[in-house]
Amino acid sequence: MIGRIQGKLIEKQPPQVVVDVQGLGYEVDVPMSTFYNLPGIGEAVILHTHLVVREDAHLLYGFGSEAERRVFRQLLKISGVGPKLALSVLSGLSINDLALAVASQETGRLVKIPGVGKKTAERLLLELKDKLDVSDSKSPRAPQQDAMSDILHALLALGYSDREAQAAAKSLPPDLGVADGIRMALKSLAKP
Repeated sequence: MIGRIQGKLIEKQPPQVVVDVQGLGYEVDVPMSTFYNLPGIGEAVILHTHLVVREDAHLLYGFGSEAERRVFRQLLKISGVGPKLALSVLSGLSINDLALAVASQETGRLVKIPGVGKKTAERLLLELKDKLDVSDSKSPRAPQQDAMSDILHALLALGYSDREAQAAAKSLPPDLGVADGIRMALKSLAKP
């Protein structure tokens, strides 16, 4: 397995780059988040990589950080998600945004990504639950987001739809505790 590649960046055609390693040019597909942070042509570059071996091709995927590669590999474990779709997800959302979408079970963020429909988004949220750590990103979640996430999960567990739960949660004051938040949300949902 090729785990890392270091060399000179000689070509940039999104989503693919070519890295020259001692005269050998490696074609590497990268998410747009990595692409935008690449150095200029002719400069040194280091990419964390994942090699996919298929019957008809060996495909190399590169990432600017170990965290991105880890999330890419987690996405590949999900039934129906291949390398292209995983790359598309990482191009459409940062690791932090993906983790927050999973924590709050927001399909809306995921369906905006090309190639991700409602069913795929729901499968991603289900499969990634408890597998994505927001600490992979630069900014940790605020306690208020944790409480809001817990309130949303409680409402969903009680049988309310995602839309109903989101609407009820939006009307709550931001500094509310989980128990009080659930009580207030239930009262607002009970009103005709």
